[in-house]
Amino acid sequence: MGSALKKAFTRFANWYWDFELMLIHLVSDHCVLGSVRSMVFGLVGVKIGKGSTLHMGVRFFSPRGVVVGKDTKVGYGTFLDGRAPLEIGNHVDIASEVMIYNSEHKLDDPEFGATLEKVVIGDYVFIGPRAIILPGATIGNGAVIAAGAVVTRDVPAFKIVGGVPAKEIGERANKNPNYILGRARLFQ
Repeated sequence: MGSALKKAFTRFANWYWDFELMLIHLVSDHCVLGSVRSMVFGLVGVKIGKGSTLHMGVRFFSPRGVVVGKDTKVGYGTFLDGRAPLEIGNHVDIASEVMIYNSEHKLDDPEFGATLEKVVIGDYVFIGPRAIILPGATIGNGAVIAAGAVVTRDVPAFKIVGGVPAKEIGERANKNPNYILGRARLFQ
């Protein structure tokens, strides 16, 4: 009986979380005012710094583990996985359709279980469109992730990486960035 009750509770809890995600994604997809989206995201646990914008179409797996620093822009259609901590720094520019995961399956596990690993993105990082960052990666301050890159391990500060899997292809010359990304467009 205890096992059945546990399974029933787990199933109802999952339905609740799925329903909550559906409502969050409805707001993300259809609400054109960033301030309203930020308020809703904040109500469900996303921590968003001053001057940061999460554009329309942002998706979450679990919003409670996501922390976004100040003056950060998260592009359209980006996926943010908060099942483990996801920390995004200040003045970070994340382009459209980026996917950041912090959980993956254990391929050799007979149960096909999952691992959870924190992802940390430093300050002044640029992540190009459709890049993928996998669990456990730390992206150093000022690093650049090229469009379409798949990051499977840490990226040192100010390095530029690209490819699948991502490899170093350059280095940023400016080692003391202090720019402000600026105002997001009103209806994005």
